[in-house]
Amino acid sequence: MKFVLRIEQQKGFGVNALPSCFHRSSSPIGSDVSFLPGLHSQFAYFSAVSLPTRFDHCVVHVSDWERSNSFYRDVVGVEIISKNGRWSYRFANAQLNLHGPGVQANPLAKIPVPPGGSDLCFEWSGPIEEAVDHLKAHSVEIELGPVQRGGARGDGVSIYFRDPDGSLLEFISYLK
Repeated sequence: MKFVLRIEQQKGFGVNALPSCFHRSSSPIGSDVSFLPGLHSQFAYFSAVSLPTRFDHCVVHVSDWERSNSFYRDVVGVEIISKNGRWSYRFANAQLNLHGPGVQANPLAKIPVPPGGSDLCFEWSGPIEEAVDHLKAHSVEIELGPVQRGGARGDGVSIYFRDPDGSLLEFISYLK
């Protein structure tokens, strides 16, 4: 998703020659606009440009196929896909592709993520208390939470835990 920035003119504050890709939005980005010297943060806003894109997949590196497949199937609730000697985890509208033992992926990121080096959030469609009970039933330790967090759909309540390699995982619930 591409983000653009618009600086509003307010009470004598002028903005000279902003690129044409900048457009109006009503969502504040917060207080850090240090990359725009001389401008006050209350005038900075951002929004997504409407492009024909949406998230499809990302890559997670695992060290043990059987252990990871069991964990992601039973704890996260993914559908395990096997194709051409490789594994992927499918859920709802996206997928985790996997690198791991015996996989020679090409191309790779400039600095490939190691096993345990990912940080992923999954939406839990029920109350967060149900997610807590689910993790306990699978003997998965909750590292943090429930805590208030912001996600793709706004404010929610999250719990944090780890996969068998140590990647940080999060369940977020948007139920009020």
